[in-house]
This record gives sequence, C-alpha cells and structure tokens, in this order.
Amino acid sequence: MLDRVNAAAAAGFRAIELQFPYEVPASQMKAAIDANRLTVLGINTLQGEGDEFGLAALPGREREWETVFGKALDYISAIGGSAVHCLAGKVDPSQRPAAERVFVSNLARAADVAAEKKITLLIEPINPGDRPNYFLNHLEHAADIVGKVGKSNVKIQFDFYHMQIVGGDLIRRFARFQPLIGHLQCSAVPSRHEPDEGEVNFRAVFEAVDRLGYTGWIGAEYRPRARTEEGLGWVRPYGVVAKN
Repeated sequence: MLDRVNAAAAAGFRAIELQFPYEVPASQMKAAIDANRLTVLGINTLQGEGDEFGLAALPGREREWETVFGKALDYISAIGGSAVHCLAGKVDPSQRPAAERVFVSNLARAADVAAEKKITLLIEPINPGDRPNYFLNHLEHAADIVGKVGKSNVKIQFDFYHMQIVGGDLIRRFARFQPLIGHLQCSAVPSRHEPDEGEVNFRAVFEAVDRLGYTGWIGAEYRPRARTEEGLGWVRPYGVVAKN
C-alpha cells in the first residue's frame, strides 16, 4: 500500500484516494503522504462479512456500522483526509424500506460526529450489474437520501462509470445534481479500463465539468489494461506529468 502512494506521486498525481488502507498504521500512511506532498481525499468504510459490501443500510447491524464508521473516521482524521465513503451494503429487495430508514438514520448520526472533524460523508450509487442487490443504484435515489438526511456534510460520490450504466445523460444529470456532489470518479464504459476508450467521450465530459464550475478532484478509479504506468498517456493532457 505504501508503495502505491509513492508510485502515484512518481506518476505525477497530486492527490490520492484510498479504498481500504487499514492494514497500514495511520502514522505510516501519514508519513508517506507528507513525504510525497500529496493531498489525501477519502477512504471507504469496511465491507462487512463476505460480499456484503458495506453496513450502513443493513437493518439490525447498526452497532457494527458505528464501529466500522468510527474506525474510518479515526483513520481519515489521522492521515489528514477529507472524506469517508459510507458503503451501504447489499440488501434483499424485501428489506429495502427498512434499509432506507436505517441508512438515513445511520448517516445522520455519523454526519454530526464527522462534522466535528470537518469530514464529508459520501454515498455512491453503484450499478446493479457490478454489485447485485447493492442498496443504492440510482443518482436520483442518492439525491433523495441526501435530502432526507439533511446534513450539509453528506454528499454524493458521482462515478461517471456507474452513472452511464444507470441512466446515462451524464452532463445534464451532473449539472442538475451538482450542488449535492462531493466527489467525481471516472473509468471507461463498459470495460472499466482507462477512460480513453468506450462509449463515453471523457474529453467532452471534463470540459463540461470545468464549464459548470466544479472545483473538486476527479478520481481515476479504473482497472488498468496492463501496468498502471503504461496506461497514463490519457492523463498527460490534463497536467499530470511523471517526475524524472
């Protein structure tokens, strides 16, 4: 994990996000981040058991959620980050009404604690093809959840990959929900490789994002076709230049 931090800096990236960094002590992670002069963005809450992929919306698991969220909040605070992606988890269709109530309640309580440390909570719609039964699939549902939680530090993680698969119309939907969006991510559709192939014109998408006044980061969350360094040609026009 620490080698990845060094490699990201060497490749010219100025910020990183981490999924599950917990096996590395926060003090070591912070030292690597500082040594490379990186901005650290967010991390994920732990996934739970098996392939649950989160706990935030699971009825009856509220105490476990509080534990994993507390661990995430402590870690992100210790490394100087700014956000926690709260994984909702997989929910049987029959439990969805109860899950929504649990999700809203869990996020509201967590947001109050996170606000004291100036941390943003992110929720991300994930397409059901990649994550069957994941609680949150649609951007519009995520926006409704944010409204029900009613906390200014709860935002949407808008991944263009998932948004294209579930709904498309990327630029207009981004513009509509921009006030609720806290972070962007990208990858090619449908391959999830570097965003220089597939059905989305990311040059046009990035130009639109700039034109609409978005000033945050865009995470390159994709699966490289080969070695990561070999596929970074796409990002050079955007000012990411490898260090000599």
